[in-house]
Amino acid sequence: MRLSTANLFDASIANLQRRQNALQDNQQQLTSGKRIALASDDPTGAARAERALASIGRVEANQRALEASRNSMTLAESALGDANELLQQARETMISAGNASYSDAERKGLANKLQGLRDQLLAIANRPDGAGGFVFSGQGSASPPFLDQAGGVAYVGVAGNIQTGNLDNFQLTVDGRSAWEEARSGNGTFVTEANPNAIDPTQPSKGWIDAGRVTNPPLLTGQNYRIDISGTAPAQSYAVTNTDTGAGVAGGAFTPGQSIQFDGMAVGIAGAPADGDNFSIAPASNSLKVFDVLDRAVAELKTPLRSGAQIAQSNNGRLRDIDAVMGNLQNVRSQVGERLNNLDGTEARLAALKQYSTEEKSAAEDLDMVQAISDFQNQQSGYDTALKTYAMVQRMSLFQYISG
Repeated sequence: MRLSTANLFDASIANLQRRQNALQDNQQQLTSGKRIALASDDPTGAARAERALASIGRVEANQRALEASRNSMTLAESALGDANELLQQARETMISAGNASYSDAERKGLANKLQGLRDQLLAIANRPDGAGGFVFSGQGSASPPFLDQAGGVAYVGVAGNIQTGNLDNFQLTVDGRSAWEEARSGNGTFVTEANPNAIDPTQPSKGWIDAGRVTNPPLLTGQNYRIDISGTAPAQSYAVTNTDTGAGVAGGAFTPGQSIQFDGMAVGIAGAPADGDNFSIAPASNSLKVFDVLDRAVAELKTPLRSGAQIAQSNNGRLRDIDAVMGNLQNVRSQVGERLNNLDGTEARLAALKQYSTEEKSAAEDLDMVQAISDFQNQQSGYDTALKTYAMVQRMSLFQYISG
């Protein structure tokens, strides 16, 4: 077989071009730090890197939603804390109003203080979230969710809450109706109330009833009752009637301050009840509203010429109601705090997932710099050798031999 000089030249040039291309590829990898510049470089590795990149994108979106939720829940927790402080002041005001030495004018001054606390609470209930909405707007409202009108404060928002819609469903708002208008009435199980005298309805009760307590939960019926006082002191008696069934359930001699027990409940009637005084007991419901409680307390404190029994009954009832709405706001606040704790845990999980995806992406497409530098040096040495070989081949022509 005959090999011409032209054939040797072509083979040397082709070798130089291959080595130059390989050297250029290695140089581009070293410059970018990436092993894969095009999907054709490594289809499997490129697909692996793309999946990791998509995972990082989802994690970053979840992290943005988490931060939005954290900001909203932090604002809600702060607002609920402020509301509880104001309600504590309202409670202390009601305790002061029970002072028997206070005049009607002094109680009216306390009513004005309660009115101011009530207005501050309304501002908290309508607190904006800094993003064009309101903390307690529920499922969203373009206007403040609580409206102060002639009949009292009404919730005009949409009950519920807004969530981010991602897999974790981070909460962005708090249900204002649940927080401010759905406290458990009475003592949480039943509600006690003094009624006008049955013999002379123009006369209020001369005694007052406490909030009561549960003594035996399995015996509770969830029905309505009435306690009637008969006779004059000291020879008085009481009778407890189930008004739903009409059946008498308890009765006996009455002693002021002594506990009356029936159907798993116990209540105390104090003061000096008169013949015909009666008291009702009804099942509790989730219908107690913060602003209704304060409005009723203000109205009662402004009412002049009340008897001692009326003042005691009013103060006992409003303290009971304030405690109930405070307890409900505290429960909502604890729920918001738990959500904040969950957000902290979720944030750590998302950070770990993002780190894993980043490492996965790096493993798929990043360059091993030590190996790449070694390969580049080898390619450079090979290219230099090829250049020297080509220079030697160039001198192996017949013309150079004759001229030499």
